[in-house]
Amino acid sequence: MRKGLLTIATVGLLATGGLAACGDDSGGNDQAGSGQTPKIGVILPDSKSSARWEGADRKFLQEAFEAAGVEYDIQNAQGDKTQFQTIADQMITSGVTVLMIVNLDSGTGKAVLDKAKSQGVATIDYDRLTLGGSAEYYVSFDNVAVGKLQGEGLVKCLGEKNVKSPAIAYLNGSPTDNNATLFKSGYDSVLKPKFDAKEYTKAADDAVPDWDNAQAATIFEQQLTKTGGKIDGVLAANDGLGNAAISILKKNKLNGRVPVTGQDATPEGLQNILAGDQCMTVYKAVKEEAKAASDLAIGLAKGERKETGQTVKDPEGGRDVPSVLLTPKAIYKENVKDVIADGYVTKDEICTEAYAKFCTEAGIS
Repeated sequence: MRKGLLTIATVGLLATGGLAACGDDSGGNDQAGSGQTPKIGVILPDSKSSARWEGADRKFLQEAFEAAGVEYDIQNAQGDKTQFQTIADQMITSGVTVLMIVNLDSGTGKAVLDKAKSQGVATIDYDRLTLGGSAEYYVSFDNVAVGKLQGEGLVKCLGEKNVKSPAIAYLNGSPTDNNATLFKSGYDSVLKPKFDAKEYTKAADDAVPDWDNAQAATIFEQQLTKTGGKIDGVLAANDGLGNAAISILKKNKLNGRVPVTGQDATPEGLQNILAGDQCMTVYKAVKEEAKAASDLAIGLAKGERKETGQTVKDPEGGRDVPSVLLTPKAIYKENVKDVIADGYVTKDEICTEAYAKFCTEAGIS
């Protein structure tokens, strides 16, 4: 996996929605706000790696743009780098004044951002920083903190099961996604000291290309085979990878006995937690992320630049990128109801007939 970690320089605290407007003195694009009709283009990465992109991000961004009365175009590249670039070209040709992307990898993302910049189109990195890129803003969560919550969650669940000298398997995210590097940095900060002290052993450590859940199941089955079934905990980087591991654990009648982590608080992940097959997930309030990004995009579309109060160092480009980094939250069985209360998922999505008794046990009514 890539070793370039982001350095977060906190210049001030940012309250969501409290972005302060300032003069356009940063150079860059002149197209937005120059009399053209404001139009915002958004490229989402896929619908396979996580349910969030179509189930949450699209909805919240669309609501924000419609409330502001700006024209917008949201498309999904479905994991295809060629399609990603084609969509970007079409959006630029159609006259978008702001382009927001969730890159599939930094190389493709950089090419798209640089082309947009050359055409005077303002750009925003959404959720994933494009290393070496030229985006004017970066909006995401504190991804090292996400990984730290995962590491702490696995330690907590292993402790509750009183597992001695546990063997841990890593199912890391895509090696081309800088966020996956940051997540790993976070959980390594918790687990590496335990490996070094011989309290835990690392049984396996594999990245899953493109966050592909089918590949994750194959990789985890190979991990389980190579260790002779001796895996006591799984650090899975998101709920999709976690569910892939759980499917193999079920096949081997190990589900519920081996703690598995996750991320994204997907309906499937939350159901796995309620059923006892998944240890925890990390909830990222996508509504807040979408609001912060849409506020910046709408401002750029109207020719306004806003201070974020934070910057992130791009380790490849060397730039301090104006950023918004939001705070993630660990979710266990006892607080699954918090995700429902926040409106991210509904009770009906989670408490289907097969999970009704688990919902009752967790106080979800």
